[in-house]
Amino acid sequence: MTNKIDINKSLPRERWGEFFDQFTDGNRGRHIAIEIINSELGDAELIQDAPLHAMVYDRPGKGDGLVIEVGKDEVTYAHTIDSPTEILTGQDSNGVMMAVRISDAAGTQTLIKLQAS
Repeated sequence: MTNKIDINKSLPRERWGEFFDQFTDGNRGRHIAIEIINSELGDAELIQDAPLHAMVYDRPGKGDGLVIEVGKDEVTYAHTIDSPTEILTGQDSNGVMMAVRISDAAGTQTLIKLQAS
């Protein structure tokens, strides 16, 4: 039985840079899955069971994108989200971060699921 994760906590934009820095520090090496949720194209799983390397956010004016990098010692795969518009986080009943969902200007959502450590 899996814990239900409610992804409902919205992050204010001014905290995004700080959040992803802390997220990277706290979760580097933790295995993640990345899914795309798109009403027009359908859902697609991009990657599963891969170690997180870093999540790097460039604010508007510096690129306005979020790059999710995976790989153990070096980056083996990177997924870029252009012009993110909303970031929601989900935690389990113990307050452990389990998911991040990012919406972008094109209406696509990227879901990052963290495996229980």
